[in-house]
Amino acid sequence: MGRAEQIAAKAEELLVPVTESFGVSVYDVEYVTENNEKYLRAYIDKEGGVTIDDCENVSRAFETKLDESGLIEEQYILEVSSPGLGRTLSKDRHLEKSIGQSVEISFYKQMVIRENETSSIKSKSIAGILKAFDKESITIEDTETEITSVWQRSDIAQIKLSLDF
Repeated sequence: MGRAEQIAAKAEELLVPVTESFGVSVYDVEYVTENNEKYLRAYIDKEGGVTIDDCENVSRAFETKLDESGLIEEQYILEVSSPGLGRTLSKDRHLEKSIGQSVEISFYKQMVIRENETSSIKSKSIAGILKAFDKESITIEDTETEITSVWQRSDIAQIKLSLDF
């Protein structure tokens, strides 16, 4: 685990009691560098969705906890928000809540997503209904063909909820 991941994990530990006190839950925490700026991003969630007031209240209380802890010594920007509709499913708890929902899977490289006796179709992404998952794999059902396929998690770069409009 790298330094950024360690900071994010420790920040999440600090955030959990804060979110519980406001009736929301931690969805994810990340510590990243973008354009030479450090960002600590905390994504919060609750049944029915989070409000701006939820984000503001959690942000103020979390900022105080972070300052008291001395966890991050360098200058950084704290952002507290909802994970959004097209949220990334990066943890098993995210996948568990998303069983039966439409997802988009992006792969690290092109994968054979369909094949028959004469040809194969390759793509770096596939969409479908999340059916199951375990430590090693993700199972989705193609909504057009109703074909179920199993993909190795080691081949998957990202899984997101699909926005169906």
